[in-house]
Amino acid sequence: MPAFSRCALLALVLSSPAFAAQIGVIPPAEPLTAERVAALPAAGRAAWMDYLARSAAQRAADRAALAAERKGLAAWPAAPAGGNGEASMPLDKPADWYASEAALQVARNILSYQTPAGGWGKNQPRDQPPRERGQSYVADNSPKKPAVAGDFDKAEDAQWSYVGTIDNDATITEIRFLARVAAAQPGAPGEAYQQAAQRGVAYLLAAQFPNGGWPQVWPLQGGYHDAITLNDNALVEVAELMGDIGRGAADLGFLPASQRTAAAAAEAKAVQLLLATQIRVNGKLTLWAQQHDALTLAPASARNYEPPALSSGESAKVLAFLMGLPEPSPAVVEAVRAGVGTLKALGVRDRAFVKTDDGRKLVVQPGAGPLWARYYDPATLKPVFGDRDKSLHDDVNDISLERRNGYAWWGNWPQKTLAAYDAWAVKWIKQPS
Repeated sequence: MPAFSRCALLALVLSSPAFAAQIGVIPPAEPLTAERVAALPAAGRAAWMDYLARSAAQRAADRAALAAERKGLAAWPAAPAGGNGEASMPLDKPADWYASEAALQVARNILSYQTPAGGWGKNQPRDQPPRERGQSYVADNSPKKPAVAGDFDKAEDAQWSYVGTIDNDATITEIRFLARVAAAQPGAPGEAYQQAAQRGVAYLLAAQFPNGGWPQVWPLQGGYHDAITLNDNALVEVAELMGDIGRGAADLGFLPASQRTAAAAAEAKAVQLLLATQIRVNGKLTLWAQQHDALTLAPASARNYEPPALSSGESAKVLAFLMGLPEPSPAVVEAVRAGVGTLKALGVRDRAFVKTDDGRKLVVQPGAGPLWARYYDPATLKPVFGDRDKSLHDDVNDISLERRNGYAWWGNWPQKTLAAYDAWAVKWIKQPS
């Protein structure tokens, strides 16, 4: 049986009051601070305090390194250009392409932008010129929309934001790309790329929380960036990389045995963290949020319009990752069974999220679907929708035109995971005799 009755959940999804209404205000996520850690039980405090100290020390070292470069310069170079970083580092080319001059140019540029901590920034094409002395390590990632009062997305220091991140596949993609280039450059020519990839892996291992999660930005930046970040599949993609390293995937075989062992342990901790963060509703396992508080594990907010809610797309990716584990434990099997059951029950048919003369709206469209809301209330499993002014709504048609047009509130993200489930279940779920 699924985690919930399909009829019951469908009634929740489709029911709405006669007039859609604002149902709340999205609160800010709490950063990870020494004051919060000090309130933890004594047994868990030391590891978190050590983590905070390492983060602060690395952040200071990163900033000092840039300041040293800039000493004596008459003017600082402009920040590097932003853009689609991932597209400039393709991971699906034939093996011999990674020995080409085009690939080597990208790899050299990746090396030039590696932060002292060992990570990379996001949204930065790697086929552009290499970093100059004194140039910022990352592109300007300031919000492009005008800030509202108390904007959750406003950096404490606009000149130092996302300096080392796993957001938008950053750092993960650089490591995988360098590994492919190193494999195509045996011997001495590939050593620089191997060493940079090894430093990148060390960065990810250092960034992992004591409980197995990863923040969006490390060293810590504050705000929602300190939360355990499943958004855009960040945590899962790091865990997948750790699993590949631990199991000796071909391109990553050059990494030392100590890192392979540490990566396997990191993947195992991440799996346990995912089991711990799966939200229960009325005592039953359901889905995951796109952000979870680092200490309480409760769903956390992100940007102004991203509420502390369960997320269908990120949950589908978590389930796909868990289904990909070579030997899933009984707890993992149950987590998958329950999560898939919840997604199946939440799927809505005969609805489409389409462009209209009044912007994108959810409309009746016979035969369409299934469709899932991006967010669900973690207590009721009803769809919820945020707006840039931090207001929370129960109807996507009730939010501002700018946010309806500028965000994927409804989609079909779980379909691939659900399609793979039946074959997986035959192997791992004991069938009744």
